[in-house]
Amino acid sequence: MSEIIQLIINQGVNIDTAYLILALPFIATLIAAFRQIIGIRSFGIYAPLVLTFVFWETELKYGLAIFIIILLTGTAVRYILKNFRLLYLPRMAIVLTVISLAILLLLAVGGYFQRTGLASTPILAILILITLIEKFISTQVEKGARMAAALSIETLIISIAGYYFIIWDVFRSMVLNHPEYILLLFAVNIFLGKWTGLRLREYFRFKDAIKHVDR
Repeated sequence: MSEIIQLIINQGVNIDTAYLILALPFIATLIAAFRQIIGIRSFGIYAPLVLTFVFWETELKYGLAIFIIILLTGTAVRYILKNFRLLYLPRMAIVLTVISLAILLLLAVGGYFQRTGLASTPILAILILITLIEKFISTQVEKGARMAAALSIETLIISIAGYYFIIWDVFRSMVLNHPEYILLLFAVNIFLGKWTGLRLREYFRFKDAIKHVDR
């Protein structure tokens, strides 16, 4: 462990807290790389970043279960309320109310089946997941259900990749032993910010056209 990190820990900072704060810029850069190089989209950079750390806090399987329940419940309630022609904020309040009850039921079921990890999910993690439903619903309204579903799936893919990244012992050791590597992220993000080439996804999407041009 580097002397700087050791000094911070000696001041009473939890080692996991220090690690996650240092890991955050790396995960943010990973998300940017997924978008710019591979072409995987998401609900901005905030949603997959938050999901990554929520999965770390809750364990992946429980975080996924809660997130999926939130999306399904939110979508169902939105379609039910569609015919009522309610204003946005009251409609969202009803959606959040139903989601809260659904999550409470899920936690109770988890406790009944002795899934203590699910039943004891931290309230802050649940609240963060619930707040993401507003972004999902607004995307449904603006771009349609299909686009919202696609963005949700791709956001999950990025978040799961980030989760496995932060639980990777090699990455943890690197961050705690060499926190100065964060400075390299400036150069990486400048490179990503100036990326003008085709994304990997586009190579597969337009492979026939590319083959035609090569000929």
